[in-house]
Amino acid sequence: MDRIPKYIAISNEVISQIESGKLQPGDKMSSENELIANYGISNTTARKVLSYIESHGWVKKIKGKGTFVINRSKDMHLNRILGSFDAMKESFRNNLIKEGLTPKDILLEKTVLNDGISVNINNKNYVIEGKVLKLHRLRYANDILMKDEIKYISMNICPDIHIIEMKDSLINLYEKVYKVKLKDIQRTITTKIVYGDDQDNYFRNESPLSVFILGSVASNDKSETIEIEYSLYRGDKYSFTIHTKPDLIG
Repeated sequence: MDRIPKYIAISNEVISQIESGKLQPGDKMSSENELIANYGISNTTARKVLSYIESHGWVKKIKGKGTFVINRSKDMHLNRILGSFDAMKESFRNNLIKEGLTPKDILLEKTVLNDGISVNINNKNYVIEGKVLKLHRLRYANDILMKDEIKYISMNICPDIHIIEMKDSLINLYEKVYKVKLKDIQRTITTKIVYGDDQDNYFRNESPLSVFILGSVASNDKSETIEIEYSLYRGDKYSFTIHTKPDLIG
C-alpha cells in the first residue's frame, strides 16, 4: 500500500480539527514556521500543507494578516464571543473577511446630537452628556443583512469622530486615536420576534424572525460613558459563546 504523503496526513489532521469545531471560522491557522516547529517538517512541506488546505476551500490567506479558517456552513451561521475584550477589538468587517465572507455596510444615519443622549438598556438608564454621534448602520455578509446596528458615541471624549473613517473597530479607534483607557464594558443580550410589517424592520423577512438584541455600554477609567450600543442580530444566523476568565489570585 502506498504511503500517504506527510503533507496530506498533516492537512487531513488540520481539516479534522476544523470539522470537529476545534478550529472555528475566523480562527487563525498555524503559520508556516509554527507548522515546522509543531510537526518537525521542512518549510517545503509546511507550504504544501497550507496550499492543500486552502485549495480545498477550508482556509483563506489574507495578505499581511495570515491564513484563516473559512465559514463553510450552508446557512452562513456565525459564532461570536461575549465577554472577551480581545474579540471585541476585532471589527465586524475583518471578522467576515477572515471567514471568507464579503462584508458590506449601508449607512442609514450619521447625526450629531447636541444635547446628549439617555438610553434604557435592560431597565437601566445610561447617559452621555454633551455632543453625541449617532451612528446607524446596516451590516451585511454576502448581501444578507446580519446586523442592524445603532451606536451612540461621546464627542466630548472623542471629538471630531464624525469625520474619521471607521474601517477599524471602534474599540481600537478609541484606544489608538483618542488614547482612551477602557475600564468597563457591560453587555446584555435578550431576544424578540420581528415581523415583516414591523416599522423600521430592515431584515425584509416574510415570516416571523427571531433576533438577538445586544445592549452594550463602554466606560473609561473615569467612569464616563464612551459608547452605548443597541443592535439587532439575526437569530437564524448567529450563536453566541460566553467567555469568562477567573480573577487571578495573588
